[in-house]
Amino acid sequence: MSNYRKIFLLMVAMVFLIMATIVGAQQEKPLYPVGSISFESTSIAAGVGVTWGKGTFTFEGKKYPIEIKGLKVLAAGISKVNAVADVYNLTKASDVAGTYVGISGGVAIVGGVKGILAQNGSGVVLDLRARQKGVSLDLGTEGFTISMR
Repeated sequence: MSNYRKIFLLMVAMVFLIMATIVGAQQEKPLYPVGSISFESTSIAAGVGVTWGKGTFTFEGKKYPIEIKGLKVLAAGISKVNAVADVYNLTKASDVAGTYVGISGGVAIVGGVKGILAQNGSGVVLDLRARQKGVSLDLGTEGFTISMR
């Protein structure tokens, strides 16, 4: 193989390596929370059954009342559960409304995953967790819905 051919192949390989690095760096850009949600939900069941909750969504210094339906809580009897969520990937407040389903992998969140990661059809991501010890949140098969009141 001639020296010119080797140099040419080396240059082509370097171009592909640089392109792959640029594309990879763009996909790995971490997301930072742009808002937060706190809510209280009521459970009536042995292990499953939270179907409603009310809370507050905070975005750009404003607070919006929200309702949550369909989130399950692993608890017994009648209980109230406090939960919080960091909100990512949001540009306007109304995008927080929608049906959320669980997601896995592919999302870089500073500080790591702390609870359930869920995403709606607008691309909004929630990192959701219970604030009480011994309480576990579960999406179930249908996920959950947030609506603005």
